[in-house]
This record gives sequence, structure tokens and C-alpha cells, in this order.
Amino acid sequence: MHTKTLIEISLDLQAKTYSSVELTQFFLNRIDQHQQLNSYITVTPELALAQAKAADQRLANGTSDLLTGIPIAQKDIFCTQGVITTCGSKMLANFNAPYNATVVEKFNQAGAVMLGKLNMDEFAMGSSNETSYFGSVKNPWNINTVPGGSSGGSAAAVSARLAVCATGTDTGGSIRQPAALCGITGLKPTYGLVSRYGMIAYASSLDQGGPMTRSAEDAAIMLQTMAGFDEKDSTSVNIPVPDYRAGLNKSLVGLKIGLPKEFFGEGLDENVAATLAAAIAEYRKLGAEIIDISMPNLKLAIPAYYVIAPAECSANLSRFDGVRYGYRCDNPVDLTDLYTRSRGEGFGKEVKRRILMGTYALSTGYYDAYYLKAQKIRRLISEDFKAALATVDVIMGPVTPGTAFGIGEKMDDPIAMYLSDIYTIAINLAGVPAMSIPAGFVAGMPVGLQLIGDYFSEDRLLNIAHQYQQVTDWHNFIPTGFE
Repeated sequence: MHTKTLIEISLDLQAKTYSSVELTQFFLNRIDQHQQLNSYITVTPELALAQAKAADQRLANGTSDLLTGIPIAQKDIFCTQGVITTCGSKMLANFNAPYNATVVEKFNQAGAVMLGKLNMDEFAMGSSNETSYFGSVKNPWNINTVPGGSSGGSAAAVSARLAVCATGTDTGGSIRQPAALCGITGLKPTYGLVSRYGMIAYASSLDQGGPMTRSAEDAAIMLQTMAGFDEKDSTSVNIPVPDYRAGLNKSLVGLKIGLPKEFFGEGLDENVAATLAAAIAEYRKLGAEIIDISMPNLKLAIPAYYVIAPAECSANLSRFDGVRYGYRCDNPVDLTDLYTRSRGEGFGKEVKRRILMGTYALSTGYYDAYYLKAQKIRRLISEDFKAALATVDVIMGPVTPGTAFGIGEKMDDPIAMYLSDIYTIAINLAGVPAMSIPAGFVAGMPVGLQLIGDYFSEDRLLNIAHQYQQVTDWHNFIPTGFE
């Protein structure tokens, strides 16, 4: 059962080939057998089996949809009523959310089954899933390497078939980068398409939830449920949600693909570049036209991001003060001691680093020099994307400079870690949609191809990804030991 895609399993459930209860128990057993990956923080067998039983009733009554009875897992950044939501941090290690995030509620209404909550970098701050208070997640393709971050638990679980699909969040590449390193499909939607209500904030103008799946068709099914206006989220965009599966089979003849020269220069591993060239050649066979383009401001994305994102995180994380909820230090002598020790003991090293960077950038005398300038650069980057996407239909390039690196390899070098997101960060600054799809292997490790589209063009991106997956098999490969 674990070798099948979401749509295949959905059709099996509707045909009564097996029940959701049987399917759910099968996946719960797999999670128990493969704990070495550390992909789950919390497994919820009682809840999952109860939801599966209810799903079977809906299937019997003919009131189901494509997600009814499907075992999924939620990144532990989405609030779940009655289930601990930790955000990968000691600060929230015992936080029981009093409500469901809108994304969680939508999956519940669709009849999906939640297997549990997935491991992640603390407060989504990291590119390797090594900053989690609950320990590093292992990449199923090589357990000595990282799965990427911050949605590394989601990517590892889907890659190892410990869930049919999973949710992730992407602030600077945190869906696409782990998807690439673990050989799955990951989509970061246009900013505002998916509600952020109940999704614990890192950087509010950059965060966006999205699907992590085996295939583009599965991602279309998940996004259909996740997308849509939410009056509880002031950044939610009120536009009609298209049928994302309806256009998957459109021809790519005449498609214009832009290749930014800034994506294929120094820093990109030559074997990764060769793998991507082969993938792009497949698109040429499908009738696409390849056009070289330039986006000169992309080189400014990393410094701009690491001013804007920490500035927003320093504001968002000020709510964790040891007073209302979350970790509280023992026996504080006064309010200052309560704040200082609760945050000092509750936050990890990387979170503290980013809070300090953000507070500095927003401080008197530095706001204009750093934060305001970074916002101006952000506008220039957005204009680069607008100009490029006025001449091409989609932009393609790498997701990461290389394949998955070793656990611990970059933990003592924050700059090297930050540079692992060099090809993804600009997309978040611009707010456009992008996705990573499996495109091959280098020395046995997965490589992802990044597709970038215009605002609210997710249906077109999914079509472009799906057509590639009809003529390649990279998305069907399973890591050794998890077959």
C-alpha cells in the first residue's frame, strides 16, 4: 500500500479494496518500524484510528472526497486542538493548542486521517532539521545526511513512505529544499493563497504553507483542500480557487522556459548542473522553448532575507515570554529574570541568533541602514521576477547547490548553512509560487528541479511538473530499506 500514490490509494478506498482503518494501521506500523529517521515528534494512533473509522463511514455513505481516509501528517508548526504543537522547540514542548489551524481544519473536514506531527527546525529556523529540540531528522536516502529544513520531518516521512503526504511551510525554501534533498515533490504556493491562521509564525510576510507529496498530481489534490480565502487571516487573498487537477494534461508545446544565468554560475555543483540539464532537455522534447534570461538582483536575496526574516522573527517571538503559555523558568526572582531565563532556556542557539540579528536591524540608528534598505532590495527582486515572467511562462533552475550534506557538517558555520538556500530565498521575497520536483540522482542522492511561476499560477506549475513526471520515473524511486 505504501508504494501507491495518493490518487491510487483514494481510488482503492472508494473501491473498498481495503479500509481506511486497515490502511491507517499499516502506516502506523511503518512509523513504528522506522523510528531511526526521527521524522515524527508526536504520533497519534488513537486519533488516527478514530478518524479512519469515521472516514470508512463516509466512504460507505458515498459522502467522501479524494482525501477521505488518506493518512497524512502535519508539520508540527500547525496548531492541532488536543494534540501537542511544539514547533520543534523546548519553548512549546508541552503546548496543547486550544484550536485547529485553518489548514488542519480543512483536512479534517475532507475526512483525512492525521497520523501525527512531524519534526522540524526550531520555529522553522534552519536548513537542515538539526536545530530541533527533539533531535535531528535523518535523510532516508542516507541516514548520515540531513533531510533539509525546516520541513525535514515532512520530506523524510513522505520519502520513506511513513505518510501518504504531508504539510510543510516555506519561509525561504523550507518546502522546496527538503523536497529536493529527499526526492519528493514540494510546492510553495503564492503568498496569501493558503491560510496562515494557526500556523505559528516565523516571518509573517514570507511564511506560506504548502503540500509535500510524491507527485504533482498528489500535490494538486492537497492544494485543492489547503487553498482558499480565510477571514481569520488578514494576509489571505480572496480569489477563486481553480480546479488544480483539471489542467494537468495540457500540452507543453510552445512553453517558454527561462533559465536565469545567475542560477547556473559559480557555486552550483557540476554534477547537479548536468542532472538539471538532462531534465531541461526532457522539457525540450515535450515541445518547450528554452530561453536564457538574466535577473541581476538575485545576488542580493541572501543579505536582504537575513535582515527581513530575523526582524520579523524578533517581533513574532516576543510573545514567548514565560507569562501566558510555553516554557517558564523555575523560581524567577522578578519579571526581568522571568523573561531572561525563560527565553534563554526555552530557545535554541539558532533562534537566539536570529532574534538578536533582527532586534539589531530594527534598533534606533540601524533601521534605515539595514531594514529599510533590505525592503527596497526586496522590491527590486520582485521587479526582476515580474520582468522575467512577462517574457517566459516558467523559470527553471536548481533548488540547492548540491545534494544532501552530512549531519553536523555545517552546524558550526551559519553562513555556509544560510547559503544552502541561495536559489530559493528570492522566491519568498517576491511572493511568487515555486515547486521542487525530483529530477535525478548524483552519487545515489536525489536532485530537485525548481519551477517558478507568476502569481497564482499554481495550476500551470502543476501541469508543467505533471507532464515531466509522465515521461520520467524519478518521483517513484523509494530509498533502500523502505521499499
